[in-house]
Amino acid sequence: NEAVITCKAAVAWEPGTALTIEDVEVDPPQAHEVRIKMLYSGVCHTDWAYLYEAGPSSLERPYPVVLGHEGAGEVESVGAEVTNVRPGDKVIPLFLPQCGECKRCYSPKTNQCRKNWCTTQMGVMADGTSRLCKKGQQVYQFMGVCTLSQYTVVADTSLAKIRSDAPLDRVCLLGCGVATGYGAALNTAQVEKGSTCAVFGLGAVGLAAVMGCRAAGASRIIAVDINPNKFTKALELGATECINPQDHKPQSIQEVLKEMTQGGVDYALECVGNATVMSDALESTIDAWGVCVVVGWTDSEPIRVDVDQLLMGRTLKGTYFGGWKGVSSVPALVDQYMKKELKLDEFITHRLSLNEVNTALQLLNTGER
Repeated sequence: NEAVITCKAAVAWEPGTALTIEDVEVDPPQAHEVRIKMLYSGVCHTDWAYLYEAGPSSLERPYPVVLGHEGAGEVESVGAEVTNVRPGDKVIPLFLPQCGECKRCYSPKTNQCRKNWCTTQMGVMADGTSRLCKKGQQVYQFMGVCTLSQYTVVADTSLAKIRSDAPLDRVCLLGCGVATGYGAALNTAQVEKGSTCAVFGLGAVGLAAVMGCRAAGASRIIAVDINPNKFTKALELGATECINPQDHKPQSIQEVLKEMTQGGVDYALECVGNATVMSDALESTIDAWGVCVVVGWTDSEPIRVDVDQLLMGRTLKGTYFGGWKGVSSVPALVDQYMKKELKLDEFITHRLSLNEVNTALQLLNTGER
């Protein structure tokens, strides 16, 4: 289909402002590009942080932009030389590509393919332009995806084709949040059977990390959050106990965890995206072999690490999209959900229309989810 499609999208015109629903024009896909009819999108803390709390070290990403990087839809049309999908296929767009041809894709050590990386970080396609515009003004595509638009165009290396019977309103969560937290425990931390884990932050990513620790066979999974309303869901997904750091002041959370575990947890997963919490999480692990994985995203301030925390044997590492190679792993995660081996329904708290996107972002920020 060579036609331009006019549709609704949630546009951020400048940082710190509410999104507005606009009619935008979506161009047809070019070579190695796919146009998708987006049917469902999640909202993620990264969307909110980019709009409302980008720090001095932030990439100078351009505006106006359509946010959203966690969604599901179906292929509307394909550009030249696209062989992996065809119109009608159900797909999950990926903010992290898998080209299958580079050194990183061949390596089992990483999922960080860099195909079109520099352009997608700036919200454009490989040729340096976006496929969305509003009355002749270019509108950028957040992380090369922009799921908060009724139609979007992505590179053919940046989408996972999934089974046709998958419920898109649920598997869309595998585009970022749930896959990220679940993979952080399984792939990045490589949580061991019988180990003790602490998960900091019980949003979707943190709850998914709890679920990953349980799947790995951890014997103790301590869920940490300042919002006790999240504890019921955490216990349902596998936490063995829950702690509110504010109940233990002036004692620090790392001191509390060390007392609870005779010296510290084997694995800590930071799922907040806060530099102070990242330091706390590292310091809550046992010396000699403790592993702390940074899962949450922030670029507003650097993380502080005392050298002796690492010299004594701890490991501090990060994860991006939970270590999954998206094109091959996301369809497998969908299969796991369909076999009831992976929970997704439990992560859905609200269902809102595109017109209510600002409400969704506020619910996300206040933690009422």
